[in-house]
Amino acid sequence: MDHDPLFWNFDRRDGVAGCALTGLAAATICAKPLNFNLMAAVAGDLVRGLETRRIRKVGVMTDKRFDGDRRQTRLLLVLSAAYLIVIAYCDLLTRGPSGLATVWPCNGLLAVGLLLLTAGRRLILLAVSFAAHLVLDGAGASPLLMSALFSILDAAEAILVALVLHRAFGGAPRLKNLGRALKTVGLAMPATAIMALVGALACGPILNLSLGSLIANWLFINGLGMAVSLPAALILFDPTIQHGFERSGREKLMCYLIVAATALFAFGRPEHSLPFLAFPAGVLAAFRLGPKGAAWTTLLVTAIAAPLSVLGLASEVASRAQASERMHTLQLFVSALFVTCLAAALALATQQRLERLLVHRQALARRAQARAQAASQAKTDFLATMSHEIRTPLNSVLGFTRLLAERDDLAPDARRQVGLIDGAGGALLTLVNDVLDFSRVEAGRVDLDLRPTRAEAVLREAAEIVALEAQAKGLALDVTVIGEGDLHHDLDAARLRQVALNLLNNAVKFTPAGRVSARLTIEPGEHGDLLKVEISDTGIGVPVELRDRLFERFSQGDGSVTRAFGGTGLGLAISKALIELMGGQIGMSANAGQGSTFWFSLVARRAEPAAPTANLAWDRAGSARILLVDDHPLNREIGDALLTLIGCEVVTAQNGHEAVALAEGGGFDIVLMDIHMPGMDGLAATRAIRALPGAAAAVPIIAMSADALPQHIARCREAGMVDHVAKPIQKEVLYATVETWLGSPKAA
Repeated sequence: MDHDPLFWNFDRRDGVAGCALTGLAAATICAKPLNFNLMAAVAGDLVRGLETRRIRKVGVMTDKRFDGDRRQTRLLLVLSAAYLIVIAYCDLLTRGPSGLATVWPCNGLLAVGLLLLTAGRRLILLAVSFAAHLVLDGAGASPLLMSALFSILDAAEAILVALVLHRAFGGAPRLKNLGRALKTVGLAMPATAIMALVGALACGPILNLSLGSLIANWLFINGLGMAVSLPAALILFDPTIQHGFERSGREKLMCYLIVAATALFAFGRPEHSLPFLAFPAGVLAAFRLGPKGAAWTTLLVTAIAAPLSVLGLASEVASRAQASERMHTLQLFVSALFVTCLAAALALATQQRLERLLVHRQALARRAQARAQAASQAKTDFLATMSHEIRTPLNSVLGFTRLLAERDDLAPDARRQVGLIDGAGGALLTLVNDVLDFSRVEAGRVDLDLRPTRAEAVLREAAEIVALEAQAKGLALDVTVIGEGDLHHDLDAARLRQVALNLLNNAVKFTPAGRVSARLTIEPGEHGDLLKVEISDTGIGVPVELRDRLFERFSQGDGSVTRAFGGTGLGLAISKALIELMGGQIGMSANAGQGSTFWFSLVARRAEPAAPTANLAWDRAGSARILLVDDHPLNREIGDALLTLIGCEVVTAQNGHEAVALAEGGGFDIVLMDIHMPGMDGLAATRAIRALPGAAAAVPIIAMSADALPQHIARCREAGMVDHVAKPIQKEVLYATVETWLGSPKAA
């Protein structure tokens, strides 16, 4: 609803003033000592500021409304002029012997005007159409009653078509593709058919024509006119439909000149017309200029061909019946030309729109990929930071706990409490490792290390690790092997052990009483042996509704399971990813009585066992000299104590500069290097040691750091380190790594 701007301003002014006065009164009541004049001035400034902002808003709205009115007025003038030209052409030049024009696109043009114009301007356009009918029909010697009847019927057809299209499309349809154009014409045809029947019934007695002939003639003329003029006008008056066909004025002129020249040549001699020549020129214009080019081509060919045909017949002193028949043929030709050109243009427009959409979506995909990569990098950085910050204090907790556990003078209660601390610290370390393992798997950074491995040995080793916990709960734990257990296969022992240990840990954790059974089945196959591991328990089982998402990340059944048993819910997701990486399958099934069975299977080729190597490392341990570099005093103390237990001589340094200076003197068998240190970090210190002259540069340097992500380990190796021990330090891992490099040649 439109409002008078002055009334609108006055109405809002009362609201603004009321708000300002209310605020002023509240300030006066709450702060009586304040200067009333000052508050009044502030309130006045507030009112003036709000009024200025509101007036600007009203001005913008008024300008927009004024621009819209001007566009509507221009559109009305253009439509009125076009309607007058078209109706004059059709009524004066194409009228047949029945008194009806043989070409009638006027109703389609009028329907488009009714769709595009506002209410008042629609009435003006209808009045223009009515007046044009009366004047031009009178010039053609038609009775006034017949002219008025034709005017009413044409206006009714245009109104009916406009109503149908407005209801179907919510306004003027935009012909973005051929299907939409066909739908628009198809919706208009029933209205044309209805008005043909009504017109024939109303005008048949006046024109003295048979009802069937009049209906067919009326439907043919109005139907073809509507089929061409309605989509053509919608295209020509749509300012957005030319997107993708922007061409220079020179190219447009050249295309239309080619069309005009071809039409003149094709229809210049009515007795020897060559209408098919118009198709190549029309299709060329449609391909270069788009749907609007197709519409203008049709109008241009019609404007040239129709007069030439009429003049040619006049020169032959042809009858009006012959002229009518030729105009019908011309109208069919124009319709075919328009459909062909429009179909080509809309098909090309659709292709261009799809290409733009594809380009846009590719750009969106690239931005989404960049955001995903940034998010992944942020997650990796977060995991790296949190891993380092958690592992550093955890190294001290677990390290000193395990050193205490080695003492013989602990009281039984103290030993039990130390064991509890060690168990809690181990659980926390498991959580950290689960998160890091899942991050590696999710990022696709897990590489398999296939070596000759006995699957039975891996399974029994995993069972031995959980045996103490099972014994503490009173659970029976047994391992069964079906097949040749002494065979070696190409397997990643560490990853296979991780999966087996995960399933065994879950079985023990979720089994309050009874037993846990592990069974390995080895079956020969064509492409390798089928290895199937089944872990059965008599535990709490898994509800049916939760089984489908057991192997999803962070899935633990429900919150009560999390509170009762703890964990991250990542173990099974990691196991599934690792087994699938090995080319196998993993799943679970419910036991007939109680509990469940988790299983995994994979195919592995048989391999020859590796040749045994003599273990000479611990013969040298008593004489091994190790440089331990760490900026944290507790870490140095733990490392020193653990290495001293096996007889190593340990020299410590608290930063990279000290490490390089000590290494330069030589005499070290191994260097254990922290990464994050002030001044010179471990990577820079490693590079400096590798740059030293002589044998000092060849000492094996092992990273001993809380940075445990794959990219961190890769950077350590790039800097010249030969191995990596993650914090918190597990003495078994530390001893095994030291043993490996004491028994190996020094780095080159």
